[in-house]
Amino acid sequence: MFSIILAAGWPIWPLLLASIIAVALIIERTVALRRAKVLPSGLLQRVVAEYRQSGVNEAMLANLEAQSPLGRVLGAGLRNVGSSREIMREAIEEAGAVVAHELDRYLTTLGTIASISPLMGLFGTVVGMIEIFGSQSPSGTNPLQLAHGISVALYNTGFGLIIAIPGMIFWRHFRALVNGFVIEMQQQAVRMVEVLHGERKA
Repeated sequence: MFSIILAAGWPIWPLLLASIIAVALIIERTVALRRAKVLPSGLLQRVVAEYRQSGVNEAMLANLEAQSPLGRVLGAGLRNVGSSREIMREAIEEAGAVVAHELDRYLTTLGTIASISPLMGLFGTVVGMIEIFGSQSPSGTNPLQLAHGISVALYNTGFGLIIAIPGMIFWRHFRALVNGFVIEMQQQAVRMVEVLHGERKA
């Protein structure tokens, strides 16, 4: 592996750094965007049951909001349970916007890495081509410099694609996951408002 890095020349180092960052972000988002962590199963039913049993208190809200992003959205609605349906929904929408922003964390960076990696590889290819042309001289071609230029051009192109393809796949997967979570949180929050206002059964 180290011999490949040496053959690829100095343009490979930014690509290696980008690959390390991309892997770290993919692992972090995979852990952070687990469904059980974002949308705990049965949370809405537990919140409604606890509200009907003991009402709303600060300890309950603090515990709910600390549990999960969905808990924060539902907690925002419960804090305004004595207000009108419209005010509750506004509070939920505000909390939902903050939660959605937090779920999107690092995705812009991952998408940027996936987008620029082929360009970084192309830059390495240009460097390699410059070395290839530099190997030409009036007395003939320097085989070592020619071989090194070809290595730089091909390795950087390949490595850029190796980073970009999985990076783009994971970026699109995480974006779809976040969008799905946000929609489901909105649905559960609206359902809670309607239940607490007696417009529907739990």
